[in-house]
Amino acid sequence: MNIVRRVGASPRERGSLSGQTCPDIFELSDGNFAVIGVDMTDSLDGKLPIDAGRAACERIVVITRDTLVRARADIPEA
Repeated sequence: MNIVRRVGASPRERGSLSGQTCPDIFELSDGNFAVIGVDMTDSLDGKLPIDAGRAACERIVVITRDTLVRARADIPEA
């Protein structure tokens, strides 16, 4: 599996001074997406809706609204 492309604007384009430590979204060669964000699993796990679940190997990652909104145009329809 490899990173194919960034989805949305780069951290620098979103205002990061260093461009190094910001949320990011990448499309992977297998069609899935990888997200860099803040691990908020401990804070949010108990607040998930009743019909949501998380496997032991999964984490709840938070990204900024701006990161996702700017990625919207690059996310394929299907």
